[in-house]
Amino acid sequence: MQLKSIKELKNLKGKKVLLRLAYDVPLEAKGTGWVVADIRRITETIPTIKYLLKQQCGLVILSWLDRPGGKIVEKYRMDPVAKALSKILKKPVRKLDDCIGPKVFSEIKNLKPGKILMLENSRFYPEEEKNNRRFAKLLVHGLDLVVFDAFAQSHRIHASTVGILELLPAYAGFLMVKELKALSLVCQRPKKPLVLVMGGAKITDKVAVLQQLIKIADKVLIGGGIANIFLKALSVPIGSSFVQDELINSAGWKKINSVRVAKKIYKLNKDKVILPVDFLAGNKIDGHSLIEVVNISKKEVIDRRWKFLDIGPDTISEFVSVISKAGTIFWNGPMGVFEIDKFGLGTKKIAQAISKSKAITVAGGGDTEAAVIKYKLGGKFSHLSTGGGASLVFVSGKELPVLKYLTK
Repeated sequence: MQLKSIKELKNLKGKKVLLRLAYDVPLEAKGTGWVVADIRRITETIPTIKYLLKQQCGLVILSWLDRPGGKIVEKYRMDPVAKALSKILKKPVRKLDDCIGPKVFSEIKNLKPGKILMLENSRFYPEEEKNNRRFAKLLVHGLDLVVFDAFAQSHRIHASTVGILELLPAYAGFLMVKELKALSLVCQRPKKPLVLVMGGAKITDKVAVLQQLIKIADKVLIGGGIANIFLKALSVPIGSSFVQDELINSAGWKKINSVRVAKKIYKLNKDKVILPVDFLAGNKIDGHSLIEVVNISKKEVIDRRWKFLDIGPDTISEFVSVISKAGTIFWNGPMGVFEIDKFGLGTKKIAQAISKSKAITVAGGGDTEAAVIKYKLGGKFSHLSTGGGASLVFVSGKELPVLKYLTK
């Protein structure tokens, strides 16, 4: 796959560029406002921004932040993101209070080369997630071309993803090129054996995508919330553990019953799927929780009021053993509620095992990234993706919707 890179563009001087980035970053409270808690998604886009500024372009940055539900939510304004970017660039980033409308169009019309505007959260409009064509036209008003560098949001069919790419000449930024090159190591002739490590609480899409991923994998290690789906499918008691029975795929696939799909996956791939044999259970999700190890391989049963919150010691040992023999590892999602140290051992040990592996190691997802940072393992993976859902879709063999407009 060859992307249309911005390096191929000539005579960029004076062009007004809609720079589509994925600045869906975590925020934390500070004083009476909010600040960016983790700047990595911003720093990964700096090479593209600096290149375009060097070419004397005027930049208009567009992104969404979190899920405001098609209405204005003060917490999810882009102001903290603009401040963080300005600090990194050591250059003013003018934040606008809307992403469309007369005031925005006026600012874009008067935009000078080398200057940066940041538009407001596009998800403040319900038309965004509906991929409304009229809304997309308003987003590109007064601009010359689109540079798409929002890998983490490239699996969504929104007005600000595929919608804008249908309306202007579009090119890939450096982060898109970097992400797809690294992820191709997993899905295109990976060094064998290929081991998938799947976990996390955000189960939406994962079970459906796993149907595709399992075709190329040699072993699949299942932990976190996704393990609860498989246990329920196999009629193993899970107490009050978190589980999603129904999902709707973000790329517009049909509604599916995840438990039914998990049961089918396991039935057809018993030789590949490795489920936990024991768990650390707790009576509540906090640092003061009572805990006990429940070994389901020994027919032990969780209290119906308790929850599985981490994988147990026997499972950790088995998973680490499989990881040590891998040629390629793709990791998406933690093994438990690692944010609470009491339930973090499984994620920590698996993360450390992957980081020490001699295999090609690719990790993706916000929670996965947070775990890598927490356990000080940054720089010890072949690639740490900025997009969990997008990386899952891509390595499963399904085409990211935006690639239709970015490939040669």
